[in-house]
Amino acid sequence: MSLRVIIAAAEVAPFARVGGLSDVAGSLAKEVAGLGHEVALFVPKYRSIDASRFPMEAVGQKGILAVPMGGREERVELFRGGMPGSDSVTVYFVGHEPSFGREGIYVDPGTGEGYPDEVERYALFSRSIVESIRALDLRPDTVHLNDHHTALVAAFLRELYTDDPAIGTPGVLFSIHNLGYQGEFDKSLLSRIGLREDLCVPGSAFEFHGRVNSLKIGIELADYVNTVSERYAEEISSLPEYGLGMEGNLAARRDAGRLVGILNGVDYSVWDPSVDRLIPARFTADQLKGKSKCKRSLLKRCGLSKDLSIPVIGMVTRLADQKGLDLIAEKAEAIVDAGARIVVLGTGQQEYHEFLSALEARHPESVSANLTFDNELAHWIEAGSDMFLMPSRYEPCGLNQMYSLRYGTVPVVRATGGLADTVTDYDPDSDSGTGFVFDDYTAEAMESAITRALAAYSDGDAWIRLMKRGMALDFSWGTSARKYVGLYERARDAAGASR
Repeated sequence: MSLRVIIAAAEVAPFARVGGLSDVAGSLAKEVAGLGHEVALFVPKYRSIDASRFPMEAVGQKGILAVPMGGREERVELFRGGMPGSDSVTVYFVGHEPSFGREGIYVDPGTGEGYPDEVERYALFSRSIVESIRALDLRPDTVHLNDHHTALVAAFLRELYTDDPAIGTPGVLFSIHNLGYQGEFDKSLLSRIGLREDLCVPGSAFEFHGRVNSLKIGIELADYVNTVSERYAEEISSLPEYGLGMEGNLAARRDAGRLVGILNGVDYSVWDPSVDRLIPARFTADQLKGKSKCKRSLLKRCGLSKDLSIPVIGMVTRLADQKGLDLIAEKAEAIVDAGARIVVLGTGQQEYHEFLSALEARHPESVSANLTFDNELAHWIEAGSDMFLMPSRYEPCGLNQMYSLRYGTVPVVRATGGLADTVTDYDPDSDSGTGFVFDDYTAEAMESAITRALAAYSDGDAWIRLMKRGMALDFSWGTSARKYVGLYERARDAAGASR
């Protein structure tokens, strides 16, 4: 039976992209719709969304929706558009100039800091979603929330709309893409966003060490919780260093059968070298000449030494401690001295901007630091690099290692989360494995894995076999999307049974 599903996320590709959440939200919506279900996406209408590329029309009375927020009304603009590559996904853009008409999405480019009113911005977005459901008579079977930005949808549904016939009793699925961002705020803010301050009491879904925690609300109030790899689901529900204070809550949901790990998929219509329109030359596992052309073009674009025999290590990442940049800072000189070139694309903590800029200045023929977001360059790095480095402290799923495997760019990863679920360690004796994996979160363990990779690279025939094993793997969305549909059904049924 066909389901009516709403997916809500703070970023959705191709409209607004900061990290993997956007790729997942956009790709999953298309896949679920392709399975015959009715899907509507909600995303904020950020200033950066190009309305000329993504046509949209106002919904209702000039697109204006009055949203109650703590004794006042905020007027938001609601627009309807489509999803490129799908005729069956409806996208709703929630516009509010003071909240989303800013130069950055999460971070003020002028200061490099997150916006101080983050909770209020996304609380308004969340309440707007619920009011849109009423106004548009969407009547979803399941509402799929993603990360702390939309967790308050569950709070509004449970506290303010339980008896609303225009809402019904939709199931709620809450997906954790990164437990490190929790959306904490002072309980005094509850009244400003339309909720009672006395909800924040010890033992409640709202209280976390005397404050309100949006992520905890999502975990506690959703019918089902999932995260984006099986390994990460185990880590966050059992190990304090991964659970970040939520391990007890997550363990309770796991023990009740309400925490599930589903590995993210890859949209191979976008991330596959045989069809990628952004890279200099296309290639396949049987015809690899194009990869050499991509490497040559990448080296030229980045101003690096043009010697194709020297391996290139690529990174497309958020420049943050979580992503292992502290390990790289400790061993970057040693990596260059070992005979590798490094190409990095990303933005993040200022200390790593400064570190990478200085590293490039010292080694202009070996290091390229691209401290920006550039989607085309991201594709070039995947296609033109020989190895892809992801030494993450934790990694809920990770997508770039899966992209890299398809592009014949051998991953070097730490055994955590989705990295451990998708990359197997290379064994030269049995000629098996798809990458280079290390366990301990130390610079020495990372360097050892890179050293093994550089040694393997010198054996050309073995390296090509290693590349081709990775290129043959299939992480497409088909299997994962069906698992999500199963969760949508279970959340719907659980919601119906509990009310």
